[in-house]
Amino acid sequence: MSTPPRTPPEVSIVACPARTEVRLSADALAAAAGITHTTLVRLVRLGLLDPLDPGGREFGAGAAARLRRMLRLRRDLGVNFTGAAVIVDLLERCERLESELARLRGGGWDTRYRRGD
Repeated sequence: MSTPPRTPPEVSIVACPARTEVRLSADALAAAAGITHTTLVRLVRLGLLDPLDPGGREFGAGAAARLRRMLRLRRDLGVNFTGAAVIVDLLERCERLESELARLRGGGWDTRYRRGD
């Protein structure tokens, strides 16, 4: 049984204080990911990873998840960083489309592939 899609953080169902996003310093993100600060700066400069601030000193949870996926693609499949970023973009787009489809179908939808329907 699949769970219904989450409400995006920027959409509030009831009046409540804004959610605070998890923030990581560039050094903390690089250390957690097992890459050098120089590599992280390079990824930002290439536009493959977006910091929360223009100076590239802080990153959100989304950037950390994106970096984790990129590193996994690089390690497991030997994809370079640019290719990994393209793949992650496509995966994120597919996830958004699946979420929208589930919402349009009225909540959760059966994720099993059924032939002949």
